[in-house]
Amino acid sequence: MRPVFKSLIGATFIVALVGAAALATPQVDGAVFNLRVFNDCPTSVLETVNNYPTLISISDSVLDCEGWANLHNWHLAVGGASAVFNNDDAFTLSFDLRITGAGEGEAGVLVAPWWSQNVDGRFNVRSTDGEIACFGGRLPFYSFTASHGIAYAKGDVINLKVIYTPNDLTEANPADIEYVVEYNGGTYSSGRLLFDEGNPAEDPPFGLWGMLNDARVGGYMQAFLQSGNPAAALMAEWMDIEFLDMSVATEATSWSMVKSLY
Repeated sequence: MRPVFKSLIGATFIVALVGAAALATPQVDGAVFNLRVFNDCPTSVLETVNNYPTLISISDSVLDCEGWANLHNWHLAVGGASAVFNNDDAFTLSFDLRITGAGEGEAGVLVAPWWSQNVDGRFNVRSTDGEIACFGGRLPFYSFTASHGIAYAKGDVINLKVIYTPNDLTEANPADIEYVVEYNGGTYSSGRLLFDEGNPAEDPPFGLWGMLNDARVGGYMQAFLQSGNPAAALMAEWMDIEFLDMSVATEATSWSMVKSLY
């Protein structure tokens, strides 16, 4: 009877894990704006559209101020408030991105850490030189321009995807993230990139070996200012936004493990 009892305990433990995983990742139902995070040109003309998940757009014009940039973002949301992402969540976010306008700037995916929920952690597409790179916050660095020789041209549509997998959240098996670009008929991947250790002095409550608790996920646009040029303007469009709760895949795999015990 002992082997059967052991199997039942194992099955119960897996079911408990399945339930926890299924409930962990936010059940995203919309998006919310955070505008003028950087506001070096407060007199600019700002227009937004939020038709999540079909289209989100931010347009910033009359950027003829002294200074550096205006920064705007949007977060994935639950019930009208920014969704809180934690270390042990599992998700994929992808969308088509287009940058247009007479000005210059950058836009992309935001995977922002708890200490910089509106600024850092960027999968970045820059109009000035076309660089496509991932950096900042907790994100492992990766450059598609350096690794694959691709560069973005303003006005084009580019598809960006991030896949976050928590794994065991240990030094032996930390969380990983994969960045994927689809552009000009080609598909390019960073492969699985492992997270390093967070600050042990900040755990608890934020965790280690992953994106850390209390993160935010979405998109952003940073418009560069052009003093003396009232025609300077930038627009970013995020189209066909797809958010997937990957804990569902974990749940299916775990149920297969449960069935194999009988």
